[in-house]
Amino acid sequence: MMRQNYAIRWVLLAGLSVPLLQGCAAVAVGAAAVGVSSATDPRTLGTQLDDQAIEMKANAKVGNDNQLKDYRIRVVSYGKQVLLVGQVDSEAQRARAEDVISDTNGIERVFNQIRLASKAGIATQASDTWISSRVRMKLIADDQVDATDVKVVTENGEVFLLGIVDDAEAERAVDIARNIDGVQKVVKVFSRAR
Repeated sequence: MMRQNYAIRWVLLAGLSVPLLQGCAAVAVGAAAVGVSSATDPRTLGTQLDDQAIEMKANAKVGNDNQLKDYRIRVVSYGKQVLLVGQVDSEAQRARAEDVISDTNGIERVFNQIRLASKAGIATQASDTWISSRVRMKLIADDQVDATDVKVVTENGEVFLLGIVDDAEAERAVDIARNIDGVQKVVKVFSRAR
């Protein structure tokens, strides 16, 4: 009887451990992907971490603000340059979003691209994701611009390009994005490569 209980415990332990080990594998693969991404990013590792912290803090501030929490507003940071995108009902709310994040540590400049429009629906958000993916794939396939230097954000059919590039790369990236089906407008938010 004691051996049966011992065997049952081992089977249960093994059965419960498999999902945990799969989670470890996913974390390891994810960490490797982040490591590769960090290595190819033109920003220093410190700037990448600063950008992540800026995004987390600023998005939390917008999400916790009683006047803004019901709107679709996203904060994206690249090289401490912050892009605000989304939709609100009034110019006052648009200005408020910028005010709410303005004291976030590390922000050097804010590009407020929030539009006065109704909230983008699920179909529009799915289309935006598809557009961003297509732009990224075209950038990867292109030999005139380094895709790792360009971050693509699409909101309501508008493509925002962030990154650290020279003038020729910026124009090529804009040309690529402009020629993707569904893109209504392309906005450059680039920093110049040194």
